Amino acid sequence: MQYMKDMDKIDAHILHSLELDGRLSNTELAKKVGLSPSACLRRTQDLERRGVIKGYRAVLDRKQLGAGVTVFVMVGLSEHSRYYSKGFEKAMAVAPEVRECHNVTGSVEYLLRVEVADLESYKNFHRDTLGTLSHVSSMTSYITLDSPKDMRA
Repeated sequence: MQYMKDMDKIDAHILHSLELDGRLSNTELAKKVGLSPSACLRRTQDLERRGVIKGYRAVLDRKQLGAGVTVFVMVGLSEHSRYYSKGFEKAMAVAPEVRECHNVTGSVEYLLRVEVADLESYKNFHRDTLGTLSHVSSMTSYITLDSPKDMRA
């Protein structure tokens, strides 16, 4: 974790360990980073308080939940306006297929990570959700074949 300013190696080790396994007990974490449990807990709580650790979550197997296809979608809007951007973001916030929505620079305004059961489901999302937004001017879909590295998993 070279990119973190004002953080020592122990804090970096705590973050790396929790990123790999957020269910580590404080005792296990303390052993991994070479601290007493009380010192480790203080450091972890400080990282939480400062907002460096934003939370803990379960990583789900999306395939077992019926979402076996991941599609990245580049979306261009017809106008670069706050009104169109907010409207698009509101529509994506309520679309259950959209797992991530990022406002990006470049030739398009948004990058989406969409998870669906199959290609037919994606076709329906493409047509019935994205296709109904009048301010969407372009959509380019990239269907994921494999994810050899995914730090979310």
